[in-house]
Amino acid sequence: MPISDATIQEVKNRMDIIDVVGDFVSLKKVGSNYRALSPFTNEKTPSFYVSPSKEIFKCFSSGKGGDAISFVMELEGISYIEAIKYLAEKYGIEVEEEEQTDEQVQAQNERESLFIMLNFANEFFKANLHENEEGRSLGLSYFKERGLTQQTLSTFGLGYALDQWDGLLKAAKAKGFTEEMLEKAGLILKSDNKTYDRFRGRVTFPIHNVAGKVIAFGARMLGKDKNQPKYINSPETAVYHKSNVLYGIHQARKAIRDADRCFLVEGYTDVTSMHQAGIHNVVASSGTSLTKEQVQLISRFTQNITVLYDGDAAGIKASFRGIDIILEQDLNVQALVLPNGEDPDSFAKSVSQEELLAYLTEQAKDFIQFKLGVLTEGKKNPSPDQKVATIKEIVQSIALMPDGIKRSVYINNSAELLEVDEQVLISELNKILIQKQRQQRNKDRFKTGDVEDVPIAERQASPQEEVKIGASEWEKECLRLAINYGNEPFDSQMSLAAFLCEELDGIPLEDERIGFAFDEIRKLLADQKSISPDHFIGPERPDLTPLVIDLLEMKYFVSDAWKQKHKILTTHESEKLPAEVRNAILRLKRKKLEMLLLENEEALKKADSEDEVEEFQRMHIHLKGLLGEINEELGTVISS
Repeated sequence: MPISDATIQEVKNRMDIIDVVGDFVSLKKVGSNYRALSPFTNEKTPSFYVSPSKEIFKCFSSGKGGDAISFVMELEGISYIEAIKYLAEKYGIEVEEEEQTDEQVQAQNERESLFIMLNFANEFFKANLHENEEGRSLGLSYFKERGLTQQTLSTFGLGYALDQWDGLLKAAKAKGFTEEMLEKAGLILKSDNKTYDRFRGRVTFPIHNVAGKVIAFGARMLGKDKNQPKYINSPETAVYHKSNVLYGIHQARKAIRDADRCFLVEGYTDVTSMHQAGIHNVVASSGTSLTKEQVQLISRFTQNITVLYDGDAAGIKASFRGIDIILEQDLNVQALVLPNGEDPDSFAKSVSQEELLAYLTEQAKDFIQFKLGVLTEGKKNPSPDQKVATIKEIVQSIALMPDGIKRSVYINNSAELLEVDEQVLISELNKILIQKQRQQRNKDRFKTGDVEDVPIAERQASPQEEVKIGASEWEKECLRLAINYGNEPFDSQMSLAAFLCEELDGIPLEDERIGFAFDEIRKLLADQKSISPDHFIGPERPDLTPLVIDLLEMKYFVSDAWKQKHKILTTHESEKLPAEVRNAILRLKRKKLEMLLLENEEALKKADSEDEVEEFQRMHIHLKGLLGEINEELGTVISS
């Protein structure tokens, strides 16, 4: 459908790329630009950039780039005209266009036609709710009984499907829509040469994509027919894939970004009631098991998710997989159970907004505390079998975390919480990680066709490999501190960056990129220039850029609940930088010494003469002594 050049130019003049992109992803300022996780790919390291000065975006992981219009086109899979119309609506610009005929409706490509068809159905259902006697007496009465206001009905576009076999079918055909398109939109069914509406005698909940387009419906039965399911949903279509969608995401996206947290519930009315109660940063998985794609959708706006439960212990245990999926995607997860078996819908109506928010904030527990309480059934002294099962369950969840430092922090705190020696948890964690590495290598071999038998020793990560992995994580931590705080003073004589460079001088680094970065830092220090992330980021540094971007934020956190329970001082790391830097250096040196000890032990096993044996034994004693000094100094740093 043609749009006037004047309208297109006004859209281009008014649109702000930060404003447009910010509706879909959570942007963070980096120097003069903004960055985020790519909305186009499943990545762990942010490689998506927006330049406000140039009004363009660039996604290094997918190769996509362009202005705000092309961003909307790429993300929503819509045409140029549809993107213009979306932006015009966003900025309140009147679109000058020709009236669309029935023939033009049918001529639209299938995707655009589906959007038009679904929007028509939504308007039809809304009109039924307010303008039809059946809709008012059944549908509107139901919503009023549930305590929903007119504002909530309007915000979520709730409606009613008449208890007729072909109410929507007739209305749509009268407007020129074809049965073929209605069927593709999932709005009608065909069987035994009969064609009839999918939704009949039910209240309707339109499901929107992030941009606000109706892509599907959920519908609740109002009668008590035991042969009919309480809820039915649209089938999968060209525009609706239920595993990729969250109910309420369009209405919640700004609130999620502003609050930097997303509350995750199960059903449609859970979302509408909590939204009406003032909790706008809430979405639902709509009765389906939480998927990786849904978590990735939330990650566009926040890294923090709180899962709300209302079931019994058995039901909660069955849903632990949802928490694990969140952890696998490197997001922070908390959970809570609502009181007295209430669900979010009923609880939101039973308390004030202040009480609701206070409960959600104060009762949310870190996933480890939450799992511990559920698995031990709240017992202070669980049986040995319960404790063993709990330890295995929690360590398996920690093993899902992609970030090594984050795993280390959780292992340390879990040991305190479970009253178990930390080394026991580390050993269990290493078993799981080694098994995962072996499975991944086997998968890779099948992909490449290399499925020959491999010696067992080669299939498992050796102790040397485990130490090497740990060393590289602390190398990253040293670089993270240098990039984020390098210009801050370490003491009265040198900066943090200078101290780090001095301490790392002569230490071989596993990651060549980190070695190169520290060489660059040394050059900046020699030229008396300040250290800025912009120096390491850009297309001219394709290997270093993703690493540095990944290090621009803290990669782990300690929950408020843990801080209060264990009386941990709630200070930001920037308030104790010298200790943080010394801790990172010492832990890196300890890993390097552990590596040397392992190498020396291997050499000792292969020694051919008594002189060699004595030499390696002397080296062993020397390295052990150095390791003891490091451990003693680490204890001083940690306690200070």
